[in-house]
Amino acid sequence: MAKKEILTDLWVYEMLKEANVDLHPQGSNIKEIDNALKSASKAGTGKVGFPEYCGVVKDFVLLIENKSDVSLHFKRNEKDLICNEIPSVKNYAVNGALFYGKHLAQKTNYKKFIVFGVSGNEKRHKITPIFIDERGGYKELDDVETFTLFNEKNIDEYYTKNILKEQTPEDKTTEEILKDAKNLHEDLRNYGSIQDKDKPLIVSGILLALREMEHKGFSIESLTGDQSTTDGEKIYEAIEKNLKRANVSPQVKKDKLLSQFLVIKDTKAINEENEYLKKTPLKHFTDFLYENIYKNIKYIQSAEDYLGRFYGEFMSYSGGDGQSLGIVLTPKHVTELFCDLVELKPSDSILDPCCGTAGFLIASMHNMLQKTDSPEEQKNIRKNQLHGLELQPYMFTIATTNMILRGDGKSNLEQEDFLKFNSSLLQEKGCTIGMMNPPYSMGSKNNTNLYEINFTEHLLNSIVQDGKVIVIVPQSSMTGKTKEEQAIKENILKHHTLEGVITLNKNTFYGVGTNPCIAVFTAGVPHYKDKKVKFINFENDGFEVQKHRGLVETIHAKDKKQHLLDVWFNRIEAETKFCVKTTIEPEDEWLHSFYYFNDEIPNADDFEKTIANYLTFELNMVLQGKQYLFDN
Repeated sequence: MAKKEILTDLWVYEMLKEANVDLHPQGSNIKEIDNALKSASKAGTGKVGFPEYCGVVKDFVLLIENKSDVSLHFKRNEKDLICNEIPSVKNYAVNGALFYGKHLAQKTNYKKFIVFGVSGNEKRHKITPIFIDERGGYKELDDVETFTLFNEKNIDEYYTKNILKEQTPEDKTTEEILKDAKNLHEDLRNYGSIQDKDKPLIVSGILLALREMEHKGFSIESLTGDQSTTDGEKIYEAIEKNLKRANVSPQVKKDKLLSQFLVIKDTKAINEENEYLKKTPLKHFTDFLYENIYKNIKYIQSAEDYLGRFYGEFMSYSGGDGQSLGIVLTPKHVTELFCDLVELKPSDSILDPCCGTAGFLIASMHNMLQKTDSPEEQKNIRKNQLHGLELQPYMFTIATTNMILRGDGKSNLEQEDFLKFNSSLLQEKGCTIGMMNPPYSMGSKNNTNLYEINFTEHLLNSIVQDGKVIVIVPQSSMTGKTKEEQAIKENILKHHTLEGVITLNKNTFYGVGTNPCIAVFTAGVPHYKDKKVKFINFENDGFEVQKHRGLVETIHAKDKKQHLLDVWFNRIEAETKFCVKTTIEPEDEWLHSFYYFNDEIPNADDFEKTIANYLTFELNMVLQGKQYLFDN
């Protein structure tokens, strides 16, 4: 037993270290807390008593009481309250943690305490936080998987959202962005009858034109509704100057981009003065974008994030998550997860052959730029290490302008059909990482090329040996129902290695109706027979659908993501209901649900509960005169 408890102590220590939470074992190095613990005996003798770990993060006292067995997690009384008598406090993790927390609330001047009852081991465990105020009042909180939410970076957000139940500054910003994106979308519809596919082009074009204000190449006051030189022509001219200033080359690429922005000067309805607005709709859109977006980009620190979030929200209004445009936008939290799962390095080169609005490339660029302080490396990342292909001309334009607006990296975007590109030629680009969200549900027996799994194989063949490929695809593409898909899966394993498949939240593409998963491969290395592949069920990812807001990140999302990464990188073991490691065959369904088996051994409580249920059932039947059911 003692050995088990030591193992639990060590496991908790590693968890704290991983989460960057610095707590002191068996006591405290803070004098006030250490003095208070000198009378904290759980036996109530007034003698010394120590929780397993204790410390202060910002103005919160954190302490942990752990037990080696989950059956000793907590004990409640008949009123469903946490028992506070001595045997329960001594023998159960949550009860003990609450006791120590209340004691410190009484004996110190600290005002905010978060205490944790932890039980079990690395593979099977429970972590229950409780908040205690300075008067000893407490609030039970939802269980967590890690201590990530309680480090210096996250604890204030956790407190605001989970304990105060208030919005964080980021929540408020998100609300403003949602409101602005919705209003602009409605104005474009009301004042210009603009088609869905043209709305993001007009927005990105105006934002490019506004960038010219810094160079005196454009002014909003010049948009007077003059019909000899229209407002659209003035904006178009500013876009042309800005693309030249952004050094977009070759000329043919610049010409393609400019041809897409012709809608700004060629759409009559937005270039004529509107009676209600008393100005042209284009001037109205420009005023709106300047006041609500451009100023924020210029004057707030997280400018790139603000623009990115606005742009993403705006795109989601353009045809309902972009569906009418043939786009399934990848949510930002998924693009960021991709970067973490493949452990991007500043030296990597990325290829996204279906780049859409360039979400993966932008996430990769920001991820890699944050990992180096070298100006030379940063320049190289922007100029040479981001490669994208996009077939649709308007999407290609949006991707390119999106990258210019979000900090550059547009140099290697091309308007091309990925499947017609020779994979050996693409491989010569030397890309080490492939990321992709291919078009969904386009393949059929008549056109097997368009199966998502075929896109995946083509990308695998386009990446250098030992490179990583990560794709988000419908779960159906991992099952491979048709002969053609089965054949492609078999061929993939002959040449490449499947590392793992992660089943995602069914609402990841909220409103689209696709159940997605992430698959990760190593390119150019044949899959060997005994290779253990990870299949993870990450449906519970901490995101939830909220009315009028769509898919929203809850406070638990960071915790869930950290747990996923810990399991993915073998830092901890997980129960089979979360992760199964197994060998595979081509004809298998490459999903967690196919390989999952319940390996949890029932404990004494489970046995007693089952017997009690049976006896209750039998008694009910006998009382109803159905004794005959048990005669045999």
